[in-house]
Amino acid sequence: MKQNKYDDTNFFSAYEQMPRSIKGLDAAGEWHVLKALIPELRNKNVLDLGCGFGWHCRFAREQQASSVVAVDISEKMLQKAREKTEDPLISYIKMPIEDINFSDSQFDVVISSLAFHYIKSFEAICKKIYDCLKPGGTFVFSVEHPIFTSRNKQDWHFDDHGNRLHWPVDNYQSEGVRETTFLTENVVKYHRTVSTYINDLIDAGFSIRAVKEPMPSVEMLKSVPEMKDENRRPMFLIISVEKEIAS
Repeated sequence: MKQNKYDDTNFFSAYEQMPRSIKGLDAAGEWHVLKALIPELRNKNVLDLGCGFGWHCRFAREQQASSVVAVDISEKMLQKAREKTEDPLISYIKMPIEDINFSDSQFDVVISSLAFHYIKSFEAICKKIYDCLKPGGTFVFSVEHPIFTSRNKQDWHFDDHGNRLHWPVDNYQSEGVRETTFLTENVVKYHRTVSTYINDLIDAGFSIRAVKEPMPSVEMLKSVPEMKDENRRPMFLIISVEKEIAS
């Protein structure tokens, strides 16, 4: 059974109150870096894996993508995404990411935001994405950084006065399940190293184009001063790869 916390009423209610759930991409600290890695979308067929509220789908259509197929396991997420747009060129599919089975070379661009650390096998999904991506196509995604996911308790180490001393890292090389707390619930994540992310992509046939560990933008640091602590450790890992055109 694939994990689907977002259809739990209490969990979803808490998720709806997050700044990025209310304000969208402008409130996502990593968006300025992810956006820069997304290629030209005009007249492209786009796949969004783990689409959530559909922010990236709507962005793709604003960039004049020909079509967007959006996949998410959560009916509540998809309902919210549908409420935010009536665009007939965005198709929402309720399905676990692990179960996708699209046609070969169906998409020009595949995007995923903060979804793959909930999936047991990144290797398997890389192979599926490679197959459904056209030669010359781009796959760009973000995940929680392995420095962030290494411990079950994904939090700062505090002093007796509640000040953040440092971000502890432990069991980094021990990949697998992490039972942690996110919002109101216990959530299962899958920790894997940076090298595993990169090597799984290479083994699937992709060529690495960029690896980023984003920091908040200057504008976000000014508007949300507490974001300065995000410069003390990487919270996100963003990778862009390409399916090369056969010679």
